[in-house]
Amino acid sequence: PRVCVVGSGPAGFYTAQHILKHHGGARVDIYEKLPVPFGLVRFGVAPDHPEVKNVINTFTQTARSERCAYYGNVTVGRDVTVAELQQAYHAVVLSYGAEDNRVLGIPGENLSGVYSARAFVGWYNGLPENRDLKPDLSCETALILGHGNVALDIARILLSPLSLLRKTDITDGSLAALASSKVKRVWLAGRRGPLQVAFTIKELREMINLPGASPVLNPADFAGLEGAVKDAPRPRKRLTELMIKTALEKPGKKTVEQVAAPREWGLKFQRSPQEVLPTADGKQARGVRMALTRLEGSGDSAKAVPTGDVEELECGLVLSSIGYRSLPLDPAVPFDTQHGIIPNSSGRVEGVPGLYCSGWVKRGPTGVIITTMNDSFDTAHSVLEDLQVGVLDVSTSREGFGAVGSILRSRGVRPVSFSDWEKIDAAEVARGKAAGKPREKIVDPQEMLQLIGH
Repeated sequence: PRVCVVGSGPAGFYTAQHILKHHGGARVDIYEKLPVPFGLVRFGVAPDHPEVKNVINTFTQTARSERCAYYGNVTVGRDVTVAELQQAYHAVVLSYGAEDNRVLGIPGENLSGVYSARAFVGWYNGLPENRDLKPDLSCETALILGHGNVALDIARILLSPLSLLRKTDITDGSLAALASSKVKRVWLAGRRGPLQVAFTIKELREMINLPGASPVLNPADFAGLEGAVKDAPRPRKRLTELMIKTALEKPGKKTVEQVAAPREWGLKFQRSPQEVLPTADGKQARGVRMALTRLEGSGDSAKAVPTGDVEELECGLVLSSIGYRSLPLDPAVPFDTQHGIIPNSSGRVEGVPGLYCSGWVKRGPTGVIITTMNDSFDTAHSVLEDLQVGVLDVSTSREGFGAVGSILRSRGVRPVSFSDWEKIDAAEVARGKAAGKPREKIVDPQEMLQLIGH
């Protein structure tokens, strides 16, 4: 059987890995629109979390298997259609993730100084489409809308000492911008309360221990919560206890660094953005008007309802971290625009035999790499099951890349192989070594292609 996987992030690679491991004869081709593989492991994971990127070693083993091939620089839906892939393969798995961000839908969202978390993370991580972002870091106060791990990542990157960032694979351009940044205060605001934050304890602890930055948590926000979390699941209980402890702690002696350059961050709860307020000339963001909310219900299902009161928060930088969003890839593929997913059952795309999906485009943009791993194994299992019971007819041979390659040639598209990627990888590592970093990412796809002689 020939299987095609669209997207080379964790969902794509884990799907491929599982199929190759449990079917001795299957061949899997992975298609990726960028020249370089690994999706959000490369472009989403924070530069100061190198241990999370270790999964790249596993993915590399999969890509080097003689029954697996990688074709980068191929945009499915444009360079080759899903229907053409279905002609060439027995099964097609869509694992292309969430390539867009959810919008706030409020006035002033398009003012200069307002950025999506996705674009900002893409900028410091070297995602080609965000390389020219040039965020304005000339203000003292930044506001991040959202209480998830991505929001904490951004706050940490904005406030981290440069000495820490210089040792990471953060891009050269963003390091230079952060070196001249004036941001010294970061607020993270969420519509709901401390019991509904989506970040995890590891990320919170890292933020609390960040050198040269003090947490500012209001003890009043946590009044009476000890009782409320008594019976909560252990992770939620520990997380809340850590916030309470931090809120109540008396500030210790400040270091010389903190006195000289006082950097701080804090959490604001039960505030929902209503409008980004413009400067007098109407061009820049100067603050955000927030509706104060009260919670109806409890726990994870609590809803934030506006109370009618509002407050204004001054800030020159607004980052909206309210989630990623998948987009439809090809008119031939059913898509649920309301939930931003491909309608499926256990990864089988509804109404289209032989078509599957895994990862964020299957279940929505939530969870960490391990969640995506289990989800992808689940989809791979559906493919293997359909091969076993004969839902997928393998009696007719399919040409796989043989057929797709000639389509791409006729359209002037030159795919990038995994060994091409390894040349780019080696060049990045060599450039990084010269700068004392693990790698210096190349952010321009044209430069990547030149490097491999395309």
